[in-house]
Amino acid sequence: MKTVEIQSQRRVFDGFFKIDEVEFRHQRRDGSMSPPLRRLHLNRGDGVTAVLHNPARQTLLFVRQFRFSTYENGPGWLLETVAGVVESGQTPEECVILEIREETGYRVRDLELVTSFYLTPGGSSERIYLFYAEIEEADREHEGGGLPQEGEDIEVVELTLDQAWRALESGEIADAKTIVGLQWLSRRLLDA
Repeated sequence: MKTVEIQSQRRVFDGFFKIDEVEFRHQRRDGSMSPPLRRLHLNRGDGVTAVLHNPARQTLLFVRQFRFSTYENGPGWLLETVAGVVESGQTPEECVILEIREETGYRVRDLELVTSFYLTPGGSSERIYLFYAEIEEADREHEGGGLPQEGEDIEVVELTLDQAWRALESGEIADAKTIVGLQWLSRRLLDA
């Protein structure tokens, strides 16, 4: 590991998201230290997402909900895999099981951790844990839709594999974690 010197760090926003202003230097490729650099750092915490596959029906389960941050430059309503933020004291596995139940109404029995990755490492700490789970109709406990008390209004969307691949190719699916998950599943199904 190379050397990093944090010279100053202060919280400039402390709400749902936390933003720090950081001044630091880091060791460069040639071994010398960089000049002081100042960056804003979004401390987002970890998140989870899950590719939900119904092998018997050859379908995938998605959710569609309004995402304000995409509204000005995109559709606003995104088709995406189930997702959530890992709360303090919660494991990624516990979080994703809870999110699947809240958003889609399904309980999962077997959960497979696929990988973890950073979405925007240039400015955010957010790391996503990607899971895969197979579901069947017998696993459905309720209609899903999220938690109204948290402002959630989630539509559960079931697509055939072909419909999902077309949505991915056409750009209808524009969410990074969903794209990563579908690319992984495509490879898995090809290798099977």
